[in-house]
Amino acid sequence: MKLPLAKARGTRTLERALGDRARVLLTGAGGEFVMFVLKQGWACLFGGLMLGAIVVSKAVWQTDWPLHRYDALFLFALATQAVFLAAKLETWAEARVIVLFHLTGTAMEWFKVGAGSWAYPELGLFKLLGVPLFSGFMYASVGSYIARVIRIFQMRFAPYPPLWQSFVLAGAIYVNFFAHHALPDIRLGLFAATVLLFGRTRVWFVVAERERWMPMVLAAFFSSIALWVAENIGTLTGTWMYSGQVTRHWTGSGKLGSWYLLLYVAFVTVSLVSRNALEPVSSGLKQTPANAKR
Repeated sequence: MKLPLAKARGTRTLERALGDRARVLLTGAGGEFVMFVLKQGWACLFGGLMLGAIVVSKAVWQTDWPLHRYDALFLFALATQAVFLAAKLETWAEARVIVLFHLTGTAMEWFKVGAGSWAYPELGLFKLLGVPLFSGFMYASVGSYIARVIRIFQMRFAPYPPLWQSFVLAGAIYVNFFAHHALPDIRLGLFAATVLLFGRTRVWFVVAERERWMPMVLAAFFSSIALWVAENIGTLTGTWMYSGQVTRHWTGSGKLGSWYLLLYVAFVTVSLVSRNALEPVSSGLKQTPANAKR
């Protein structure tokens, strides 16, 4: 699936050149695994930079500095987003959808902080309703990862359920994050719904040359583990704290479920601009130039 050079501009040309070089140096199963890890790291660049900024700022920041740490993180996130767009690491279409996920994430932060689920203990000028504005970029980094990993790994999702069903599921998951404070928590039913809806869906991806696949539900679970680890970096640095959590204690594994469900909200949101990666149920696993050689 070689990109035409006329369409591959900026960093996409660089990605292709680096990939071609890596395929020469990294051969065999071991080389393909290294390629997989490198591509994953490149896909989650935004989130990695944000986590790095959180760790470094916690280590060096002084309380008597004129700029609050939260404000520095917000300005860093803004600058990072600007660089991503200028360097074409994200398209404007992807950025618009990521902004939507940013806004829905921030709305959930306002509600959850107001409900006492977690808190941001430090001061900041760019802080609204107890929530520092950099926090929305943490949700945006999840959307950025999904949009970039689909492109970098040339992903296809097949067979993909009807779009309206995926939208209903994502909406139900999002509403439950709010409603369970007053109504029964239906997350067990939502877990079952993800399996029923996406249990047949395979994520087809290309690491080097050969196309491989993984069940989408399993891919979402593995991704939720990575997000849970990233979340603990935030709590271990005291950037945010859950209600009743002791400093430097890891968050409970139950948060894995929350991230697993939230990933579907993020994916369905990003799918608005990644429709060409979705192969509906009606088409099944039809023979295409991409998969005919499997």
